[in-house]
Amino acid sequence: MIFASSLVWLTSALLFLAPAVNLMWRGGTGYCFFALVALALGAAIVNRRMPGYFSALRTYRWYTIGMLAFVVGIGAQQLALGYWLPREFDSVARFVFALLVFLLLRQLPSRNLRMIGWGCAAGALAVGAWAILNPPPGGWTDANRLNNSYTNAIPFGDTALLLAFLSVFTLGWDNPRDWRVLVPRVLALVSGGYASFLSGSRGGWLAVPVFVVLLGMQYHWFTRKKRLLVATLVIVIGAVGVLSTERVQKRFAEVPNDVSMMHKGEDFTATGLRLQLWNASRMIVERHPVWGVGKGHLVNELGAMAKRGEVKAEIVNERAHSDFFSTLAEMGAVGVICLLLFYYGMTVYFWRHRHASDPAIRAASYSGLAVASSTVIFGLTIDVLVPVMVTVLLALLVATLLAMIDARKRELRSETRADPTPAAVVRETQPRD
Repeated sequence: MIFASSLVWLTSALLFLAPAVNLMWRGGTGYCFFALVALALGAAIVNRRMPGYFSALRTYRWYTIGMLAFVVGIGAQQLALGYWLPREFDSVARFVFALLVFLLLRQLPSRNLRMIGWGCAAGALAVGAWAILNPPPGGWTDANRLNNSYTNAIPFGDTALLLAFLSVFTLGWDNPRDWRVLVPRVLALVSGGYASFLSGSRGGWLAVPVFVVLLGMQYHWFTRKKRLLVATLVIVIGAVGVLSTERVQKRFAEVPNDVSMMHKGEDFTATGLRLQLWNASRMIVERHPVWGVGKGHLVNELGAMAKRGEVKAEIVNERAHSDFFSTLAEMGAVGVICLLLFYYGMTVYFWRHRHASDPAIRAASYSGLAVASSTVIFGLTIDVLVPVMVTVLLALLVATLLAMIDARKRELRSETRADPTPAAVVRETQPRD
């Protein structure tokens, strides 16, 4: 389909800005996202009679189901339990809007979609520079961890880490051997990693080994002895350097210390309070196994349990500090199904295309796997699917990366039809449902 060049370039600019401003400008990513939604809605209306415009929602049906799962589940729950809380649709509605954005982006040239990789790099560079140039009195410490005015240190550090590694994952669809491309991406990795380090978000650091393995698979580090040796050496030196710092050692040492204090009855530590919240979630789902206590009603239920002496008053909270346990308590078995559908829908097509020989498809696939796996890992110790600044970024990243795969596959088919010689044919993995 033909789109005006002004629309293509405006879309490219928004794809760059959305991740670039996520940690620096409150609501900035949301403004970019809804500008894209407006463009996508206009394109959908104009092309509503165009054959095949909406066909991708069937082709990538698990992605469609995953993005709709929570909105449908919450709506069904509120009907079943007889209450109405519109605000509970707020953050997860971004995933529904992302379907429209995906339909628009998949029609654009894949080279324009690459701007989101540079946006991730710009976001990582910006947050690292801010940490260096604007430290508080006394510097960044455990008592004064790096964050911003509209979120706390945990989602801040997790997002900085994700942007840092996406800068390198998306390098695969540019020219990794060009130093003009390589140097800023590596600097972005270091910059975003440094910001995550200063945030002290140790739960997010669990994703680093997964990122490293995915990078190794993407760039074939493990297939040749020389590459494996060099990669291992770099990883070991980097890991030793980071683990030897006082901040990291202290953050990880706090975990066994917290567990030891819990055995002594002192369970008011960060780990102790989380474990109490998770145990309370288990108790709630035993009483409300199907629908849970109701999305948005967890704080009231915990308050009632505290008054009955079943839990301590210190854990009364709106969330359970874990996507799984929050969903389990608030939405029961139905919510867990929605969560699994969401995880599967945002992962399956990236997994299926990871062996594609085309660099753009391969880079988009591994970038998507990085986004999906980090969402699961970050969600073990914090509610990832609650802050709007996080959900809107996730929705846009997944939509763009999947659109990159679809757009590039269309381009390869066009090239094959134009030059049907064996040398022009590029192997690609087709979705299977």
